[in-house]
Amino acid sequence: MPNHTYYSMKTGSNPAKAGFTLDDLKKLFKQVYNNMGQSGYFCESFGCAYHNEFEPKAQDVKHEIFLKIRKKNLWPIDEFIKDYSKDDLFDIIEFLYIHVSKPIDKNWDDWSYACYCQGFDKAEGQKEFREKINEILGAYIGRFEIDEEGEILKKPKVGFEKIFKAKTPSNDEKVTKRMNSAIRQYRRHGTTLDDRRHAVKDLIDIFELLRPKVKKFLTKQDERDLFNIANNFGIRHHNEKQKTDYDDKLWLSWMFYFYLATIHLLLIKIDNTES
Repeated sequence: MPNHTYYSMKTGSNPAKAGFTLDDLKKLFKQVYNNMGQSGYFCESFGCAYHNEFEPKAQDVKHEIFLKIRKKNLWPIDEFIKDYSKDDLFDIIEFLYIHVSKPIDKNWDDWSYACYCQGFDKAEGQKEFREKINEILGAYIGRFEIDEEGEILKKPKVGFEKIFKAKTPSNDEKVTKRMNSAIRQYRRHGTTLDDRRHAVKDLIDIFELLRPKVKKFLTKQDERDLFNIANNFGIRHHNEKQKTDYDDKLWLSWMFYFYLATIHLLLIKIDNTES
């Protein structure tokens, strides 16, 4: 019996509760891909033996993948998936999201053994693909999701979901663009610690930008404390006085959510006083 379905007789524990392994995720993804492929969801882009009335958009899928992803040995999926890393799998999922489309009004011809349809609906195909993929990505260790733009992002920590779904409470494009960029850089799959540090720095820079407007909401000590974190933990400045002897992964996560929540609160305060 597979390990992920095994229950300990002594403890009653289920190892899969911690999240699916990469091997589990590959098997589940392959099932989604094959089912949608057999239903014609990739025929518009890649062509199908039984959808031969449409000229595929991607004549050479391997070449297309190499141009877009800059990797070899990813296609065909059935042949190479066993050797995929996590980032390989996520890259392929993002690639398929670009090329998926739902066949419209399919009809099977018993004489020619071909399946004909009136066309393809890309938006609906992407929606269905995203729903199926998110069901398995959300159960993977680390918890991820693919968004409407086709990027796989790390799911927010519990309790912070509303901040990511909410519109940035500001009409200042310098603030909204930089904030959205920082969020995506922090959550993007495959990010390094340096990427996350840069995302935190961007949030701190936004706070600096808002500083003249938020003085009325903060005591001098609060203001000093907020910038003490920014200036003394190796985020914006680098010298011998910096505190660097800390767990980067944990502290960067704390600083990111701390500044994100603080900025949201201050932007709401600013909006209420200006409206």
